[in-house]
Amino acid sequence: MIKVLLALLTSFSITFVAIPSIIKVARMKNLFDEPGDRKSHNSKIPTLGGVALFAGIIFAFTFWSAESSYQPRQYIIASLIIMFFIGIKDDIIPLSPIKKFIGQLVSAGIIVFFANPVDDPTKSFTFFRLTNMVGIFGVYELPVTVSYILTIFTILVIINAYNLIDGIDGLAAGIGVIASFTFGIFLFMVENTVLATLAFALCGSLIAFLYFNLSNAKIFMGDTGSLIVGLILSILAINFIEANINNPKTSEELSEFLQLHFNISNISIDLSKSAPAIAIGILIIPLFDTLRVFFFRIIRRTSPFRPDRNHIHHKIIALGLNHKKASFILYFVNIIFIALSFSLRNLHSGQILIILAILAALSSQIPYMLAKYKKSNSIS
Repeated sequence: MIKVLLALLTSFSITFVAIPSIIKVARMKNLFDEPGDRKSHNSKIPTLGGVALFAGIIFAFTFWSAESSYQPRQYIIASLIIMFFIGIKDDIIPLSPIKKFIGQLVSAGIIVFFANPVDDPTKSFTFFRLTNMVGIFGVYELPVTVSYILTIFTILVIINAYNLIDGIDGLAAGIGVIASFTFGIFLFMVENTVLATLAFALCGSLIAFLYFNLSNAKIFMGDTGSLIVGLILSILAINFIEANINNPKTSEELSEFLQLHFNISNISIDLSKSAPAIAIGILIIPLFDTLRVFFFRIIRRTSPFRPDRNHIHHKIIALGLNHKKASFILYFVNIIFIALSFSLRNLHSGQILIILAILAALSSQIPYMLAKYKKSNSIS
């Protein structure tokens, strides 16, 4: 517990101290995000916040997990370093989409092909490769090749979905805090101290970053930050799913933790059938918003990768709310979906996903209905 808290405090301190210096350097070197038609800001803002995030996360994680023999640790660090250089290059001199994709693919490949135990008879489950769909679409255990492809695809989707919600002050960082804290609590309860350290190192850095980004942003995280945070969240999400599905001890450890620390007797927590849906519930804002935006772009016969202002945060801003209020609304929605996902844990993942999809679709229509109501009132 102490190391996990120290990781949070260490990453917070490093990020908090580093950001003012980074802002100063960005101003000296003219490294700004320029305002424009699609931008939500009206002035030049430094874009190198991801450098401070990376520094806080990588130092805290490396330092406070140094004594561990946890095999995947070195590959997680290697993958993060690659993602950092892809992001910083893109923030300073924009990269082509294909080069960014290749960098993401390499990082994902390191996690999927190297971070999992190989030929270890003591391990009945992988750490970072999806192996079972628990009945979603009628699919259960996955063939090895399909498992590798699906896991890499999942990592790429989460990274880019997180990148796409970084459109207004405080939103991406706040969603990252909520998700990393949720995964971190779970990992701590099942005694995965190394990944809990990573989750809380991420949480601490993002909290520090929020101080400079939430209201009247002084700095943006840029692609450096969003790519790193997205990668870590994908690692945590896949581990959450895999541990619950294939490690029988996970349910026992969760139940024992709650009984011991909260004096809850006769409780049994089994997420083996619901873990994929719960992971999606934790990341509902970036995942559903990306799916929704891509769907409407395809319906309009435009490229799904063509930027526009149809993200849910843009629609909330269009109602007249400022960035801070819009971000807090989406924080609240995210927390509600997380609570709902866990409350439905005894259902199968497919059933939970249907419920989440319906509620998310209905919720996403609220800004449109409010805008229509506001417009009709102004006309009358």
